[in-house]
Amino acid sequence: MNGEPIRQIVIVGGGTAGWMSAAALSKLVPAGVAVTLVESDAIGTVGVGEATIPPIRNFNGLLGIDEADFLRATKGSIKLGIEFVDWTREGHRYSHPFGEFGFDIEGVKFHHYWRKLVESGQASGIEDYNLCAVAMRQNRYTPPVADPGDARSRLNYAYHFDAGLYARYLRAYAEARGVKRVEGKILDVALNGETGFIESVALEGDRHVTGDLWLDCSGFRGLLIAGALKTGWESWKHWLQCDSAMAVPCAASGAEITPYTRSTAHEAGWQWRIPLQHRIGNGYVYSSADITDDAARETLLSNLDGEPLRDPFIIRFEAGRRSEIWAKNCVSLGLASGFIEPLESTSIHFIQTGVSKLLALFPDRGFSPVERDEYNRLSILQLEQVRDFVILHYHANQRRTGDLWRRTREMAIPETLQRKLDLFRGHGRFFRYEDELFAESSWVAVMLGQEVTPQGWDRLADALDPADIANKLDRIRAAFARATQAMPAHHLWLAQHAAATPDMKVPA
Repeated sequence: MNGEPIRQIVIVGGGTAGWMSAAALSKLVPAGVAVTLVESDAIGTVGVGEATIPPIRNFNGLLGIDEADFLRATKGSIKLGIEFVDWTREGHRYSHPFGEFGFDIEGVKFHHYWRKLVESGQASGIEDYNLCAVAMRQNRYTPPVADPGDARSRLNYAYHFDAGLYARYLRAYAEARGVKRVEGKILDVALNGETGFIESVALEGDRHVTGDLWLDCSGFRGLLIAGALKTGWESWKHWLQCDSAMAVPCAASGAEITPYTRSTAHEAGWQWRIPLQHRIGNGYVYSSADITDDAARETLLSNLDGEPLRDPFIIRFEAGRRSEIWAKNCVSLGLASGFIEPLESTSIHFIQTGVSKLLALFPDRGFSPVERDEYNRLSILQLEQVRDFVILHYHANQRRTGDLWRRTREMAIPETLQRKLDLFRGHGRFFRYEDELFAESSWVAVMLGQEVTPQGWDRLADALDPADIANKLDRIRAAFARATQAMPAHHLWLAQHAAATPDMKVPA
């Protein structure tokens, strides 16, 4: 079998993971690779992740999806970052904006100059020097421009959208390009007696589907990767202690649509608020050891903008990852591969990068261990880097209420995160390892937001005249303020360019 090409790919499970994979792999259909997706309408999808990070634009762009068409069909909105309320301590708030802070000067990162001037009282809050953060405060948005001399070039963004509509949108895209959908519940999985590879699945009605390469997009249960191949699980619940989420959509209270996600800390967890064009998505992620489901429900419902549009539903989970994300001839994607709570909106991104890595390491029917091992190494590294970033939010808290916050503040953290914290606390230094997802500006935003303050700064920042630096910072702050004032309100921009449509449109 070694050297023989893959001819049959079978995706098990629909939802966001399944249809994102199908849409991306539909490009292989013209090359003679059959792509089949098996799902059952009787099995619901989790579908609470409705916020994304900027790389989603690359994924949509590779598929040739028109942005305005996509926003209309998914009733989406623009996301410039996340606002964290009460995370550092009660009554405090800060932003994690997607754009860069200021401009680097003489090869030295902006935040070092900012830190130096703060010491002498010549700089205001760090968010005044980030265009996304300034626009977030005023609920404004306009697309970024390419001219680096224009302040608007510093804007970066992602989307909020209805995850169920996104899956429908991608299904239409994939089926139009030759992906075959098979309806039905999977009753059994057949393995090869010699190799242990997956050969086929049995469906209701005495039907069978065979394949060479299998993608497990079956969600938390991991029907193939865990159920059939018995791949183990590495738990991270000792660091990420929330194990439940309660979700409910609600009506909006006015015309304005905030161009950011809001995360508000409560005693036993945190609540998300994701504004769409037709509703607001809400959810409470909490530790069941610290609050009952009934109390969590009360907390969630008492912190909505408007009337709930359905009864809240509960999702149970455990933070962690599969010991092998690619095992035998099966690659797990989405919730089947691992889970980190959606604090930084990375769930959909993991699907996107999982498919990208698979295409970059696309196997033949020999399934080289070298390619499989590299896929696992890169996938696990990325999961661990994001895990550390999310742990940072919990660990660097000063909250007075809630045992969860005391425990996470006092717990031992991964050595990889401890090293980053120690470097930053010294002279504000940060290093990005192996194409790490979150850039330096993201780490700086959260560390400073959580009041992890460097004792000093890069001494190269002392080479310039302090008065000259202060003048540069004043001009940056003024330029970002002017650029924001010239932007339309976010909801008006949506109404003019991407107003939601009631009917699903098949992308061309």
